[in-house]
Amino acid sequence: MPSIAQIIAAIEERAPLGLQESWDNSGVQAGLTDVPCTGVMVAVDHSAEVVAEAVEAGCNLVVAHHPIIFRPLRRLVGATSSERAVMAAIRAGVTLYSAHTSLDNAPEGVSAEMARILGLKDVTPLVPTGENAGTGAIGLLPGGPMPALDFIAMVKERFGAPVARCSTFDPAMTVEKIALCGGSGHSFIDNAVDAGADLYLTGDLSYHNFQERHRDILLVDIGHFETEQCTKSIFYHIVTEKFPNFAVRYSKLEKNTILYL
Repeated sequence: MPSIAQIIAAIEERAPLGLQESWDNSGVQAGLTDVPCTGVMVAVDHSAEVVAEAVEAGCNLVVAHHPIIFRPLRRLVGATSSERAVMAAIRAGVTLYSAHTSLDNAPEGVSAEMARILGLKDVTPLVPTGENAGTGAIGLLPGGPMPALDFIAMVKERFGAPVARCSTFDPAMTVEKIALCGGSGHSFIDNAVDAGADLYLTGDLSYHNFQERHRDILLVDIGHFETEQCTKSIFYHIVTEKFPNFAVRYSKLEKNTILYL
């Protein structure tokens, strides 16, 4: 049985903490690492519910994309969801670990996985930061230009997105060069435009993002959670490739906290 530290080392081999942004807090959030790992639960977010699910499944390590401790916790009284999650984990002896921008910027990270899901070819980082590392991704559709409406429908289906918020475009428009970024990618719209992308796929775009650049590129926002739920698959494969037959479970209780009506 590997230790929690060994599981974390396998993750950080693929998503080194040195790749995270200066404002981020990837890494161990709470709990011990020098103990045997009884199982891993993977999720997008830490929550008290996911901790309880991990305990029920016999897992003492929860690996999630988003850090549960992002800003200082001034007290632990259960007043917020973050406090409740940390308190539940400490009580149950469950360790919480997050790979956020360390995974975003990794060569085989979030955006690279999104590009794989879409079948893009000739994929490179949208904003390179090192050898094959960087933020976002850009690549080509393998079959050549595709009607934009058909591509958006494919995106919704493959990412399980109930809606896609799009900038105005000609229904007859085709797309071939696709730029994307998991999570909140508004900061890289200019990079997508400068790279000559026909379409930029991300989450959390604002009204003004659409207003300012709708003439330059087709913007498609399918939501933050929808673009990053692929992180669970990344974590699963990292751990099982290093430790075959080890218990790694997907959270079944985790849901997007945004409800589309």
